[in-house]
Amino acid sequence: MASIRGKVRALTAPSRVGADLDVIVEDLNPVLRGWGAYFRQGNSSAKFGAVDSYVHERMARLASRKYGIRGFNWSDRFTWGWLGDLGIYRLTGTVRYPTAHARR
Repeated sequence: MASIRGKVRALTAPSRVGADLDVIVEDLNPVLRGWGAYFRQGNSSAKFGAVDSYVHERMARLASRKYGIRGFNWSDRFTWGWLGDLGIYRLTGTVRYPTAHARR
């Protein structure tokens, strides 16, 4: 978890406020897809939800700084729909559980 959080933090750092959000999304999506593909097998849905929430928070903070908006107002301004409209890859719902093999 520390690894993915560090990568997301670096890609959504305040120093990137001048960059277009589409560029940040293009940089962020391959990292999320790769991490999600590696940890997809098994019971990782709780961790995927935590990563999605962290990405949501970081993107909302970045957008707040970019547009000079004081206060985050998560429920009004930066909803999950807003995040989906940006094109962020969501990890939630991508877990694949291994098939059970019956014993003979």
